[in-house]
Amino acid sequence: MNTLDMILLITMTVTALWAVLGRSLLKATIALAVTSAVITILMFRLNSPLAAVFELSVCTGLITVVFVSTISLTRPLTHQETIDRTKDRIKRYWYLPVIIIIAGVALSFVKMPLDFAATHVPVEQDVRSVLWNSRQLDIFGQIAIILAGVFGVVILFKRGHNKDD
Repeated sequence: MNTLDMILLITMTVTALWAVLGRSLLKATIALAVTSAVITILMFRLNSPLAAVFELSVCTGLITVVFVSTISLTRPLTHQETIDRTKDRIKRYWYLPVIIIIAGVALSFVKMPLDFAATHVPVEQDVRSVLWNSRQLDIFGQIAIILAGVFGVVILFKRGHNKDD
């Protein structure tokens, strides 16, 4: 693993934590978009251009627009509500950095072949055969990212609905 990959992984981790633990929803959305952009760069570096383009267009672009639109429809929190929510998130997610560090250390001991050129798919194949026969993990990753975005929007609308009752 070279220095650029390490910088990208650290940046992705920091911006993902910022998105989860941030006080401002708008700043958290921007952090999520930056995380997605870094994932896009990593996917291009791993010779997965189809998944990278999908990540860039849908996750970095569309999901960010949906989140910003949703945030603009919700009422802003007071300063005290923001502090209370931050304390609650810290209580709820205190273990997240610990898990990430443990997983990083555990993965550093795993010896995986890093010959990404061997997974390169010829240009002559159509997109369906590439996605379903060669890049199944990309599909599962994209599904997970889309579901995370959908659940985030659902939770934002649910919170806004409950406060009005």
